[in-house]
Amino acid sequence: MSKILYEVGVRAYGLGVRLAAPFHQKAAQWVNGRKEVFAEIHQKLQQNTAPVAWFHCASLGEFEQGRPLIEAFRQKFPDYKIVLTFFSPSGYEVRKNYAHADFIFYLPLDTAVNARRFLALVKPKLAVFVKYEFWHHYTKALRKRHVPLISISAIFRPNQIYFKKNGGFYRRILERFTYIFTQNQESAQLLASLNLSNVSMAGDTRVDRVLQTAQNAAPIPVAQAFKADSPVMVIGSSWPQDLEVLLPFMQEQLPSLKFILAPHEIKDKELAQIEEQFPGQAIRFSRADAASVASARILLIDNIGMLSSLYQYADYAYVGGAFGKGLHNTLEPAAFGPPIFFGPKYSKFQEAIDLIEAGVAFSVRSTQELSKAFTALQENPARRKNIKVATQAYLEKQAGATERILTSLEYWLPSRQE
Repeated sequence: MSKILYEVGVRAYGLGVRLAAPFHQKAAQWVNGRKEVFAEIHQKLQQNTAPVAWFHCASLGEFEQGRPLIEAFRQKFPDYKIVLTFFSPSGYEVRKNYAHADFIFYLPLDTAVNARRFLALVKPKLAVFVKYEFWHHYTKALRKRHVPLISISAIFRPNQIYFKKNGGFYRRILERFTYIFTQNQESAQLLASLNLSNVSMAGDTRVDRVLQTAQNAAPIPVAQAFKADSPVMVIGSSWPQDLEVLLPFMQEQLPSLKFILAPHEIKDKELAQIEEQFPGQAIRFSRADAASVASARILLIDNIGMLSSLYQYADYAYVGGAFGKGLHNTLEPAAFGPPIFFGPKYSKFQEAIDLIEAGVAFSVRSTQELSKAFTALQENPARRKNIKVATQAYLEKQAGATERILTSLEYWLPSRQE
């Protein structure tokens, strides 16, 4: 019965997206990106004679999780071509020109025919799925072709279907993986309860990435001039739900605190609304220079790709998403050591849980809670200094996941086995 429900669910999802495509941009991108995907794969790979490593990420967040390993793999095994696939437009459309992959495609829907056809064209020698990707037909087809299949940065919870009495169909998907590297020890223990022995905790690969980014962060002159000697809160990836909490807080704190605000989605209308609420105090990055920005109190970031470097100017950080669909990357600000604030929906994000337990991050549910938590830190410089030290200690403990996984991958490459 579970298999039938899975098949129906996958096909219903595909149909639902196609029906939504005329009315929804991301749905249209999902559909249009797959219309000629097999022809595209055939055309781009038909002349390839090099071995292929296939990395699959659901979306942009999973890509950032897999990115350190992709880049390390490319450096260590330059003879391999890398095929990178995405399920979601929010990953593919942003990273379709990613320089460290040789071929980038949308992943066709998980059906038996699509899985066989995709693998026949790509011919991977190794497959790496990132975090939550556990597809029935793709894992079955890879197993049939004797292709090593690795899961990295995986996270499991007791309430998932794999650990329930009726989860046999889904447990068989896990059993097809050659090895599973988990992000935390709890996940490894849950898999051990299923008698899966091909499991170990490797940690979070993104830690290696953010530490490297922080170490190599280039100065941003406009942001540097904006900060000058003032304390700054960097607000990263904010959604409208976050701004409902943040804007009153900003009004309250503006006399003594500056803000760098980077929305998750850059929309001129929303930026204009913020400018109207703070007349003469807010300036857009694209319109600023070192001279004009110094007198502003709010710097609005109207470009993509700068956020991880902007955190170097943060005395405090707020990370958006946790009042809505999901918290964004808290490790990026953590690499620079400021206290970190975010909303209440963080339970699915191990790093956020860890940072709260370490006493360096704070979940808030309202403007009042944010003001209270901020004021307590603002009035205690010694505590802020301790937060920086504790954050660094946490990151150093988590570092090294990429190298641990990469060393293991070498064992499963065909050249090692022959």
